Amino acid sequence: MQDTQLPAISNFIWSIADDVLRDLYVRGKYRDVILPMLVLRRLDAVLVDSKPDVLETKRILDEAQITEQDAPLQAAAGHNFWNASQFTLNDLRAAATPQRLRADFQAYLDGFSPDVQDILDKFQFRQQIGRLSDADALGTLITLFLSPDINLSPDPVLNEDGSERLPGLDNHAMGSVFEDLVRRFNEENNEEAGEHWTPRDAVDLMARLVFEPVAESLLSSTYTLYDGAIGTGGMLTLAEETLRALAEERGLRVSTHLFGQEINSETYAICKADLLLKGAGDPSNIVGGPNTPRCPTTHSQTAPLILCSAIPPTARAGRAIWTSSAASATDTIRALSSATQTNQNYRCSPALATGSCCSSSTCCPR
Repeated sequence: MQDTQLPAISNFIWSIADDVLRDLYVRGKYRDVILPMLVLRRLDAVLVDSKPDVLETKRILDEAQITEQDAPLQAAAGHNFWNASQFTLNDLRAAATPQRLRADFQAYLDGFSPDVQDILDKFQFRQQIGRLSDADALGTLITLFLSPDINLSPDPVLNEDGSERLPGLDNHAMGSVFEDLVRRFNEENNEEAGEHWTPRDAVDLMARLVFEPVAESLLSSTYTLYDGAIGTGGMLTLAEETLRALAEERGLRVSTHLFGQEINSETYAICKADLLLKGAGDPSNIVGGPNTPRCPTTHSQTAPLILCSAIPPTARAGRAIWTSSAASATDTIRALSSATQTNQNYRCSPALATGSCCSSSTCCPR
């Protein structure tokens, strides 16, 4: 996927809003429909090939009266999300009436896995379905997102002779499309886009400034990264990529666990969807919404340490815990490498004595 193609995809999706939602929504509310529909279209494209396996697994589990179905359905889907309804978005286009389409679309949404349900809830997308259906706009919306003029699948679209007509949209490119649309919608609402996202080149520079000076102190180990104001997730995932790249250059083997929180429901939903598609760890480690505690209440017991930044969560300039005000970056890296678990609690290195570590059941104190 060439970077020059991304604006064309963003422009096409932006045009869907003008074509379908004009006079139905004010411009500032287009995002309430377009962003979750983009998420659904991407998830649908990723899951389409494994759909028969998921449906067969679902049938077997139901016949065996097995209630805990998430893990086997993930295995059948080949991803950490799934849809066990009888529908794909392409199937829904065949609905004979708006009423039938509304019912089938509801069933399609209900078929998604729990993490996707959380995303839809935070988008408050189900609240829009009645309005779209009553205006006979839901079918048009689905049809345009399935347009042959754009490809939102990770796989390329081929011509009959096997040549590539449209390239696949990889996870990084999908994230870039997300970010561009969020920026545009923020500007439409007269918001400052910089309050909600940071350009990737700036985030890359920040990650390198943090990690490269301490690269020689890295060890083969497990590292936990936490972003207390995660936004759409760019800082956290790029920090992980930088850490892994530096470790690989030095012949080290590292694993990472990502944790984050975001008070804004919509950006939280975008972030969690993006992490789902990237397969970047356990999506349940990302929590959000205005009523969420100030840090995660649970985390993986395989991770050695959660370091709580001393920077206030409202300080946008210090969003990730790549360093701590309680220690130098070098001490932080060494502490993360050497931390051990004792009696359900995580022991802090002396270098981080003024920081905090999480137990398996409590929240990081601020």
